[in-house]
Amino acid sequence: MLSDLLQNPEVQRLLLLTEDGLLFAIWETIYVTVLSTLFAYIIGLPLGVLVVVGEKNGILPLPKSLMNILNVIINLLRSVPFLILMVLVIPLSRLVLGTSIGTVATIIPLIVAAFPFVARLVEASLREIDKGVVEAAQAMGCSPFQIIWKVMLPESLPSLITGFTTAFITILSYGAMAGAIGGGGLGSMALNLGYQRRMFIVLWVSVIVLVILVQIFQTIGTHFSISLDRRLTSVKKTRKDHSAKSQD
Repeated sequence: MLSDLLQNPEVQRLLLLTEDGLLFAIWETIYVTVLSTLFAYIIGLPLGVLVVVGEKNGILPLPKSLMNILNVIINLLRSVPFLILMVLVIPLSRLVLGTSIGTVATIIPLIVAAFPFVARLVEASLREIDKGVVEAAQAMGCSPFQIIWKVMLPESLPSLITGFTTAFITILSYGAMAGAIGGGGLGSMALNLGYQRRMFIVLWVSVIVLVILVQIFQTIGTHFSISLDRRLTSVKKTRKDHSAKSQD
């Protein structure tokens, strides 16, 4: 049965590296995920920083009403399921891009769904910083911008990279779900062709490729997070020094 399915000309065409085949679906999935993650961080990163530094005891206190509005917006958008949010954002996609159908049209709802998530990831990363480091920078007379740019962000960089990896993979999964309402990429191939038209080999290939992409991006993100973690680097350096001394 599997061999007969693989010999089906339409299945072979879909799995070939053609414009409407597997390679094109992978390309659509990756470029939509990259663009959506980029714009989500352009909005979410400053928003996450403001949520931390704008607190009452933060380095740049903001009006309480403004902080409440920011938190309500973040929590509200995070509470809406993605598929429902995509439908709600269709008018915005049509306004910005001129269309509400297709692969490109999914970028707007992906950004709207992702930037509140990114803001919370950034907030969690910044809250892990030792308060003594921030207080030392304040004692040296650093401005709030200098503390944010030269102290808080560098100190939380490993955690930020871990959060970036999590956000990227989450947006990748959101993009796959977008195939249910007209989006392209691997999600569309799996749902519209693999499931609805019962081409199960196409469904399984799409799922396997998505799993492989997740593993690749997760491995890359973990590698960079570990390599930039000063604590792990210092531990490794200490162990090397101890081993060198013991050999002497």
